[in-house]
Amino acid sequence: MLVWFLPVFLVFLLIGLPVFFALLAAPGLLLWLNGQTNDITLLYRNVYNGMDSFPLMAIPFFMLAGELMNRGGITIRLVEFSQALMGHLRGGLAHVNVLSSILFAGLSGSAVADTSALGSMLIPAMEKQGYTRKFAAAITAASSVIGPIIPPSGIMIIYAYVMGESVAALFLAGIVPGVMVGIGLMLMIKVMANRYDFPVASRKYTWPERGQASLKAFFPLMTPVIILGGILGGIFTPTEAAAVAVGYAFIIGFFVLRTLTLREVPDVLSNAGMTSAVVLLLVGAAMAFKTVVSLSHAPEQLAALILGLSENPLILLFLINLLLFVVGMFLDAGPAIIILGPILGPIFTSLGVDPIHFAIIMSVNLTVGLATPPMGLVLFVAAAVSRERVETIAKAILPFLAVEIAVIFLITYVPAISMTIPRLTGFAN
Repeated sequence: MLVWFLPVFLVFLLIGLPVFFALLAAPGLLLWLNGQTNDITLLYRNVYNGMDSFPLMAIPFFMLAGELMNRGGITIRLVEFSQALMGHLRGGLAHVNVLSSILFAGLSGSAVADTSALGSMLIPAMEKQGYTRKFAAAITAASSVIGPIIPPSGIMIIYAYVMGESVAALFLAGIVPGVMVGIGLMLMIKVMANRYDFPVASRKYTWPERGQASLKAFFPLMTPVIILGGILGGIFTPTEAAAVAVGYAFIIGFFVLRTLTLREVPDVLSNAGMTSAVVLLLVGAAMAFKTVVSLSHAPEQLAALILGLSENPLILLFLINLLLFVVGMFLDAGPAIIILGPILGPIFTSLGVDPIHFAIIMSVNLTVGLATPPMGLVLFVAAAVSRERVETIAKAILPFLAVEIAVIFLITYVPAISMTIPRLTGFAN
């Protein structure tokens, strides 16, 4: 009977129950109907146990660092730097939107933070230049998924925690795929700019002016360098790196740029705390949900079903990409990784797929799901920021989703894309 936990969970989602409550109510109901009252106690105790982890402490720290950077005017400096480099191109502000997302990814690692911070600034500016509001919101949502791919990445920390992989290896493996998504989006913008005669954002900056913009953005851009450099150099763990990022953001905001005041600190802490609480509660609920998954023996049944379809790993990878894409439409990346990672990861590792490679396939696919209709979280954030209807943004985002899906399949079938940097640095075989 417990194998019905997933259909019941999906029904709860479809009727509008929040993900956190659906993750607990579906298995709790089935355990109660099955007479396993002791396991119900275990289920809800595991909500706390799932959050009580040293590696997961990195998530609230990175959230706080991103909030400090954003409140300290760092976002404006990144946008100005991006405009100095790409503003003169046709469709310049759309290109600036994507490049800003790539740079912002190294600060927050959050698609939602990217959409709200950059969207509130760039969507009105793009609309003023003649872009439609739906297009501006669509490219903001599409480019925001780069945030959790390029390090630091909250979902990769979750994957490493669940699957026992190296956070540093996952961070390194995400660099090239994240940049590829950005380049793919820019190529699509170029095609659309020539076809629809998009406006040029600004005149071409001189090299001295670009140098000035680079100096303004220098300290923010050093954040990912410090984080990755410290981890790779063995100076600190990923969790300690997150705390260092908070300290660095504090120093930059208060003493170097002097754009933060003590009056803003309570709001910064409150926003970071609320965002972190949402993520950690979902992780805790998903870990409890995972308990029932193991009790139901669903992983073994699903593994037998998958391996019964084909023994060719290339065909299975294609099918799993389709499955993950559909899952990503309805379920946030963190809970999806916790639920499906322990089921799918061992299957593909046994077929000869490198565990780091599979982690990137899964993480990128589920991250793109954040911008995929009908339930993509960043679509709703973009709709709130732009005051445009979700359905309208969903139509406008389709060309960009096609690019991101193409990148997913490139990552899937060309392992060197994600594995080269980890191998060169000794973090993968």
